[in-house]
Amino acid sequence: MKIQNVSLTVALIVVLALNAGCATGRRTIALDVPASAVATAGKGTIAIAKVTDERHFENKPAQASTPSIDGDVNKVSRETLKTMIGRQRGGFCAALGDVALTPPATVETQAQALVTEGLKRRGYTVGANSSGNAVDVAIQEFWAWFRPGFAEIAFEADIRTVLSFTVAGQKRTLEVKGHGREEGQMASDEHWQRAYALAYEDFLKNLDASLAGAGF
Repeated sequence: MKIQNVSLTVALIVVLALNAGCATGRRTIALDVPASAVATAGKGTIAIAKVTDERHFENKPAQASTPSIDGDVNKVSRETLKTMIGRQRGGFCAALGDVALTPPATVETQAQALVTEGLKRRGYTVGANSSGNAVDVAIQEFWAWFRPGFAEIAFEADIRTVLSFTVAGQKRTLEVKGHGREEGQMASDEHWQRAYALAYEDFLKNLDASLAGAGF
């Protein structure tokens, strides 16, 4: 019985050590949008008119995938919330410090860069124009979290946007999502970044398919 108790204690210590990483305080990371692939321009110009962070944050949410912060969300400015992209967690999934973008980046600048990249890959020029072609970007989800496990942690990132296009006088609305999953043993910057990198690539793939399906 004593041996079993010792084994259980050691196992719990290992789990806590694997999951802890640097979970207290605020972790700040940089996320890179993939560089433009070679594409033939010629489909015209589209302006990104507006990008809006519409995510909903909660205090002490039931699910780690729901945006939250270390503190009272009602006492933090919307500008600060725009930089938040995840929440660190300790053993048994206890919520701890924040995960934020490296300044001056925000989820709005990241989403704009992603949509710009996707449009360029379809052959569009992105910028101000007089033709009236434009798109508004509403960010519904842009969040990462991890699920503690005995031997490893699963990092996941979700992105969901609603794109409202006005092209040649016609209006079209597209919902585009991206998901990434990375596995590791410590909550390092690299694992958070890898989860988002996979979500970015998935988003761009789905954006391309959505644009093609809409005839863009």
